[in-house]
Amino acid sequence: MGQQREQAADDATMTRIGQAVMLAHAGDREEARDRFLGLWAEIGEDGDPLHRCTLAHYMADTQDDPADELAWDLRALSAADGLTEERLAAHEGSLALRALYPSLHLNLAADYVKLGRPGAARGHLARAWSVVDALGDDGYGNRVRAALTRLEQRVAGMPDDGDDAAGGGRPGGEPLGPPRRGS
Repeated sequence: MGQQREQAADDATMTRIGQAVMLAHAGDREEARDRFLGLWAEIGEDGDPLHRCTLAHYMADTQDDPADELAWDLRALSAADGLTEERLAAHEGSLALRALYPSLHLNLAADYVKLGRPGAARGHLARAWSVVDALGDDGYGNRVRAALTRLEQRVAGMPDDGDDAAGGGRPGGEPLGPPRRGS
């Protein structure tokens, strides 16, 4: 009985995240951000890693400021690091945990390009390529691989900035503080 209640709560949270994603995709980024922030407050910094990873991944896409987008993508990566195969399988039966990482690192690399930090972008591209074999030979996997190739070509044309993506103990060296209201 307790497991059924937990599953229902999980489904409700993922449904609410999905509803905010639909708002974002429909162009209502402000309302999506507000809902994501409300959900983030409910989930909390120590909440379910699947919920935090999913929410932060999509919240990043609603940001206007590249630094805020980076902060949310770093939260998504941090939450993914706390996920287990069992937890992911309980929600998404066929998805392997390793399959999340190419996309998460792709997003971080794109953030660093927007911030003019090609060194950090190269580091995340390398990390994405190192786990790209976890992706299926399907539409999603092909889209991620194609996006990695495009971004890698773009970064190759950028001058070296001396940024090594290792500073500060986090990829890119950014602190991972609480989300700012309105971010």
